[in-house]
Amino acid sequence: MERSFYKDGDIEIAAFFPIYIHLVNRLMNIFQRDLTFIRFQSKNYQYVLALVFAIEEINKNPHLLPNMTLGFDLYNVMHSDMMVMENPFIWLVGMEKHVPNYTCGKQSKSVAIISGTSIAVQMGTLLELYKIPQLTLGSFEPLLSDSGQFPSLYQMAPKDTSLAVGMVSLMLHFSWTWVGLAISDLPKGIQFMSNLKVEMQKNGICVDFVEFIPVTDESRNSLQNRFHIQILKSSANVVILFCDTDSLIGVSFPTWQRVMTWKVWVTTSQWDFASDEHHILLHSFHGTLIFSHHHSEISGFKNFLQTVNPSKYPEDFFLSTFWSLHFHCSVTGASCKTLQNCPLNASLESLPFHHFDMSMSDGSYNIYNAVYAVAHSVHEMLLQELEMQPVSSGSKVEFSPWQLHPFLKNLQLTNPAGDLVNLNHMRNLEAEYDILNFLNFPYGVGRKVKVGQFSPYVPQSQQLSLSENLIEWATGITETPRSVCSESCSPGFRKAPLEGKPTCCFDCTPCSENEISNQTNMDQCVKCPDLQYANTERNQCFHKRVTFLSFEDALGMILVCTALCFSVLTVVVLGVFVKHRDTPIVKANNRYLSYILLIALIFCFLCSLLFIGRPNTATCVLQQTTFGVVFTVAISTVLAKTITVLLAFRVTGPGRRMRQCLISGLPNSIIPICCLIQLALCGFWLGTSPPFIDTDAHSEHGHIILVCNKGSVTALYCVLGFLGSLALASFTVAFLARNLPDTFNEAKFLTFSMLVFCSVWLTFLPVYHSTKGKVMVAVEVFSILCSSVALLGCIFVPKCYIILLRPEKNALKGFRDRIISKETDVLRNSS
Repeated sequence: MERSFYKDGDIEIAAFFPIYIHLVNRLMNIFQRDLTFIRFQSKNYQYVLALVFAIEEINKNPHLLPNMTLGFDLYNVMHSDMMVMENPFIWLVGMEKHVPNYTCGKQSKSVAIISGTSIAVQMGTLLELYKIPQLTLGSFEPLLSDSGQFPSLYQMAPKDTSLAVGMVSLMLHFSWTWVGLAISDLPKGIQFMSNLKVEMQKNGICVDFVEFIPVTDESRNSLQNRFHIQILKSSANVVILFCDTDSLIGVSFPTWQRVMTWKVWVTTSQWDFASDEHHILLHSFHGTLIFSHHHSEISGFKNFLQTVNPSKYPEDFFLSTFWSLHFHCSVTGASCKTLQNCPLNASLESLPFHHFDMSMSDGSYNIYNAVYAVAHSVHEMLLQELEMQPVSSGSKVEFSPWQLHPFLKNLQLTNPAGDLVNLNHMRNLEAEYDILNFLNFPYGVGRKVKVGQFSPYVPQSQQLSLSENLIEWATGITETPRSVCSESCSPGFRKAPLEGKPTCCFDCTPCSENEISNQTNMDQCVKCPDLQYANTERNQCFHKRVTFLSFEDALGMILVCTALCFSVLTVVVLGVFVKHRDTPIVKANNRYLSYILLIALIFCFLCSLLFIGRPNTATCVLQQTTFGVVFTVAISTVLAKTITVLLAFRVTGPGRRMRQCLISGLPNSIIPICCLIQLALCGFWLGTSPPFIDTDAHSEHGHIILVCNKGSVTALYCVLGFLGSLALASFTVAFLARNLPDTFNEAKFLTFSMLVFCSVWLTFLPVYHSTKGKVMVAVEVFSILCSSVALLGCIFVPKCYIILLRPEKNALKGFRDRIISKETDVLRNSS
């Protein structure tokens, strides 16, 4: 097949567009070219005119490629795996006998190629041998963005990554949950179907069927016997149609007139309805919603289309064929380009919409931008070469196509319409879409009306905007159509999936006890919150009564009174120790540690009040942390006292190292160290999973108990574990010092206090986990009070007894006599 349209120029652009379709013999080989003409693709002829318009506009521009003309070399693309490479070989070889990697004719002046997406995939490997830039007019194909496999290929279309999201947003807007898919059998179509199904699954939309639309004659022949049968049988009233510029859908559905006219079609502008010769097709697609790439209008393009005719471009074989088909002209001459008996007023504008669309399509817009991209790249390259090496007057700058790549890769230009053009797929933006409504009027007059738009660059709630009053639905539909597999379930019922059916097909089942559904089509009934219970209709929850361990409760009052009484008693004990601070019994056991321990015990008693009353965020956070810190102070003080006692009775001999430890106050450093460790644990607890207000609706029937959830159980047990470790250490050290001279030695009392303390908390753990509600809180408060009373009673009550009732024992002389007597007994026994 020879070139169909050629315009000479100093530099040229080769173009391969699918303009007409041939029937290819399945038995013929690639070198046989006896093809039968089938059909002219009217819509795609606009690609030719967009190419011509852009090149003429550039040639008239004195500021772009001055003193240089731009031409083109145009070929048709075969819809056949066997024949798709025939015309590219003819173009490369320069003669009709296509011999790979051999050039016989005149050296080609083409610096770039413009083609469709599907042919770009097949031509890419061949053209990569020559490093010729190849620009695609179809929608963005992720496969072609692989710079390692296709380093010389550039995609003009923006990314369609948000197309699936946009279509699903449209489905959700109209509550269409039962749809069919008709998808191009290209890898891009398969990828789009995968993305679309993921978005549908996220939003509860089901697919009833999937039909694949062929791109080549071979695939069409294998599919045509079973094609569109599911569309006819499906109960889905909405069909998503995704095709490419190279699709054969127009000839793949030979019986489209049988398609139900009440179907709602959602498609893209990569394939629309201007390519069909049969009037009946428009009735099937009346009311279709089309996602079209948003772009500005190209000034002058419509006027250019109005003036196009065969006499203006007599060398255009496509135009002559187009004119003869649509205006019934007679073709004469060997070249089949001479026309006779054509109407005088024949023009593209006078043709019905289904024969030719006067508005610029997405593919034509991409071709327009591709031509400008090549022109600007050549212009920039020539300017750079002239700066580096000026040429003499009258000579021309020569270059190879591969030299354009650095300029194309970094190209960013604003086309005459004011839109940004970017060929780097890494910086390529996502597409914004105009939503068009296709309308068919009598006598084949159709038009597209913009009814909305979708933008991925705004918040999700504002991405889709529609003017529903402008939408005209399919023939016979007077209101917004429905497309569902099963009717809605009313409140009080839930959807029950049907075995072997998609999730959108279901039965309606009443909600279980204490569960409700207050909306239609709920997947699951909602269990009433702990604060509420379900009514008999299972569509509403009523509030329960809220309660908690309050100060007014008898149990709460007892615990509060106990805590206050013992805290006051501890203050009294502290006062006694302060008053008798210079007595031997107070001084002998490190009075400052005694003060710290008594103050800590006051806070231990008072911290139990945080567990009583209505919980709030502050009290929930303070309960466990305050408890952990003040008890850490108390237990670490006990540990310091026991170590002090042990050291005090081991430094009686001269030259002991322990004397220095005791004098330096090393045991006292245990308190801040332990407190810092506990504060770190509490800080980690509050930083990761702090306590919070929770409810307990199961402990008391008809009541909701407000409690404080511990948040991180691990952190809680870390705090308690650290306290237990301190208590165990204190008990061990006190136990080791229990037999030392005991006039003022409190080791026995410390041992007993730690024994009681550990017993209380070991008993607490199983009891705490076996109770619920207010009783659980009371158990914890009771354990806090008991352990605090144990420390107060076992350590300080004996001392208060001596101070207040037996002052004669509170004397240093008695302590010394006791020490001498003990040492004498030891010496006597040793001798």
